Amino acid sequence: MPWLLVIVAGLLETGFAVCLKLSHGFTRLWPTIAFAAFALGSFGLLTLALRRLDVGPAYAVWTGIGAAGTAIYGMIFLGDMVSTLKLVSISLVIVGVIGLQLSGGAH
Repeated sequence: MPWLLVIVAGLLETGFAVCLKLSHGFTRLWPTIAFAAFALGSFGLLTLALRRLDVGPAYAVWTGIGAAGTAIYGMIFLGDMVSTLKLVSISLVIVGVIGLQLSGGAH
């Protein structure tokens, strides 16, 4: 169950990063409200998960999901540049998180 919380928190991190961009420096009301809701949800779920998980692997998964998810969302929906290097780098983030999990650092 704690890992499910980390995964959902990572997806919410993607949401708050995207909404942060869409808020245009907190000048747009609804994206700003969505940013706050996603951020509170993400940090709240991560906090609950950290009661039972080691901080290193949990944080790596949370940030990995958030970073990869935000980059992918930006390329698909926000017109961010797509390049081979960017796609390889996202893949390396995901492989790194999986490697950390397989290394025995998680319980």
